[in-house]
Amino acid sequence: MDCTLEQIAERIQRSKEVLIVAHMRPDGDAIGGALALSYALDFLKTPNQVCVESDIPSNLAFVDGVEKIKKMPKDGYDLIVAVDSSDDQRLGALSDLFLQARRKKIDTVNVDHHVSNTHFAKYNYVRICSANCMNVAALIKAMGVPIDKKTAEYLLLGVLTDSGNFSHDDVTEETLRLTAELVKAGADISGYNYLLFKRQPKARALLHAKTMSGMRFYHDDRFAVITVTKANMLACGADEGMTEGFVDFPLTVDSVEVSASVMEVRKGQYKISLRSKRYADVNKIAGTYGGGGHVRAAGCMLFGDIEDVLDRLSYTVSQYLE
Repeated sequence: MDCTLEQIAERIQRSKEVLIVAHMRPDGDAIGGALALSYALDFLKTPNQVCVESDIPSNLAFVDGVEKIKKMPKDGYDLIVAVDSSDDQRLGALSDLFLQARRKKIDTVNVDHHVSNTHFAKYNYVRICSANCMNVAALIKAMGVPIDKKTAEYLLLGVLTDSGNFSHDDVTEETLRLTAELVKAGADISGYNYLLFKRQPKARALLHAKTMSGMRFYHDDRFAVITVTKANMLACGADEGMTEGFVDFPLTVDSVEVSASVMEVRKGQYKISLRSKRYADVNKIAGTYGGGGHVRAAGCMLFGDIEDVLDRLSYTVSQYLE
């Protein structure tokens, strides 16, 4: 059922131990939201665990507290809270916990901001906004927990990454008000800006150059695609975490409305990240293949030979270009 943050806060406060989960291949919004909520529960002296199926991306390894995040939980929790996940399948191996929860009489909560959210938990709070950390911040306040410097930096991590450093068109007055509040609480916005968007290891720089040199254009240059292969990552000494932000670069080309990053996960499987500039709804494009996200930023998985994948993706995108 859909409910208010106050109702979710009340349910959390009745819990003896909380399991916090976020989507696989987590980004800054997922990690920031999970750790901020965990830290708030620490303040309330409520035992909690944080779990994500995947390894922490290398570009977020600097975040204080990521060592707390495990891949699978220990027994003992009586409530599961999913943050920043549009559906239970995005939790990967942890999705089974949601399937088993009802049988074990464990309640589930879903706090998210994706337009494609399926309202998959017993208690759902879904509000579309720049970053899910905005919803988590409101939840923490509803729990009666003050936002201190550490909490503020976790929340800022999510706001900065999911707003594209305030460049996306879903940035509102509320986004900026919360950011001002977080900075006032002690969050180092210039430091985080540098760590997230400006610094990079040599391996990332080499992979970026190699990837962008192979950019392909379709549909009168309105659709641009970059392909990140396992071979190129290996040759550059890079990993998946270093590709954060790659998909945004093709949008800087004047004619491009939709950009796609096609990243090889394993042979025959590709993670597709989509972005749009003005009008194309990439959430609908991703939804064609069982994915989703936001109107201007979404993703999905495609399988098959790379050229076949690009052909299918190109055809689908063409249906959403004016």
